[in-house]
Amino acid sequence: MKHIQIIMPEVKHCTAKSCGFNRDSGCHARAITVGNPEAPGCDTFFAVADTSEHAKSTGRTSGVGACKVSECRFNEDYECMAGEVTLAYSKNQAHCQTYLHR
Repeated sequence: MKHIQIIMPEVKHCTAKSCGFNRDSGCHARAITVGNPEAPGCDTFFAVADTSEHAKSTGRTSGVGACKVSECRFNEDYECMAGEVTLAYSKNQAHCQTYLHR
């Protein structure tokens, strides 16, 4: 398998404990996608009922692969340019707390 190395902002902390990629408040997806054009939610979030279903690959830390929120100050050509991001869980959804309106 061919691997591509890319530099992207780290998901520093995530409180979405029911997400399948969350283990010990860390995101362990390869990369996440943030939002739709109106809201900075984590589109990679998916809920799991049982903690045994959480990500087993805890040796990696997730990055932000894409951001679809064009009104965010850190968005450049649909890529996040923040140094790192934090995600918080509310109303059954993970939201990007690093979002800043232009």
